Amino acid sequence: MSNVTRHTLINLLQTMRPAYSLTERRFCETYLEPTFGKPDAHGNYILSVGNNPTIAFTAHTDTVHRTEGVQTLSVENNFVTSMTGSCLGADCTTGLWLLLGMIEAGIEGVYVAHAAEEIGGIGSSNLVLDNPAWLSNIQVCLSFDRFGTNSVITHQGGRRTASDDFAESLAGILGMPQLKPDTTGTYTDSMEYAGIVPECSNLSVGYYDQHTSKESQDILYAETLLERLCEADWSALVVSRDPTQPMEYDDALRASYMNATVTDDEVDEESVDAITALILDRPRMVAELLFDYGLTADVLCDELRLSYSDLAYYTDEHSAKSYY
Repeated sequence: MSNVTRHTLINLLQTMRPAYSLTERRFCETYLEPTFGKPDAHGNYILSVGNNPTIAFTAHTDTVHRTEGVQTLSVENNFVTSMTGSCLGADCTTGLWLLLGMIEAGIEGVYVAHAAEEIGGIGSSNLVLDNPAWLSNIQVCLSFDRFGTNSVITHQGGRRTASDDFAESLAGILGMPQLKPDTTGTYTDSMEYAGIVPECSNLSVGYYDQHTSKESQDILYAETLLERLCEADWSALVVSRDPTQPMEYDDALRASYMNATVTDDEVDEESVDAITALILDRPRMVAELLFDYGLTADVLCDELRLSYSDLAYYTDEHSAKSYY
């Protein structure tokens, strides 16, 4: 009988784990270290299953919560939500649950639970710089860190990090035809591998409204996905992108991420001026209101198409690092 069940996922989701918090450390000690052992120097948990695996399956240990501890959850009609007024943290708790389930099933791969993704991909970027020996054998880096149920990410931040052939073959081996190549990825840890590993992607795991108080997780989809991941013929994946070639950009996508401006005729200037004056007069009150709506600094930076270096400037939580 499996130890990685629906009940396990709900238990994992109860924890609010900002990067480097005590709750995150205790979470890792309780749920990850019995399987992975101790972390590397950057806080990443790494486990290799099988002989010379060619696929890295990844998630991250931190959540975007501003406060740490235990939260109360609501489970209704196969969806779980937080009742604390903060976000749920299915990004990336569901990904960790999938890793544990695949490891228990003995699926060959290198499993990586990265540290500090939410504050700039610190764990993954430093791991890639270390260039561990196992990385030279990896052909696919697949993160479990995408919202919805339809995406196999091919572009992150306007850059191609995985081929359409790969995306279509992944949907095929999972037997999930609703999964389609998706060019609208922003950033997750797999992007850090894109200069070395041919296919670097991110897969929908069934959460919605991430980083907001409305965040929810479709438990039934997560269970179905885990079953398909454990049944898949991973040898049938198509690998066609060449990471040694110059990075391919989608100019329209890149522009959409780097430019958040709108034309004058799209804005009610009078209303915008009034809001600007209100923010200048009462910045703390506006900030608290935005936070009550579940809008954290990283969500706002994402909505404004700003980079991680911009987020670093406003939060001062990590060294400046841009994904452009």
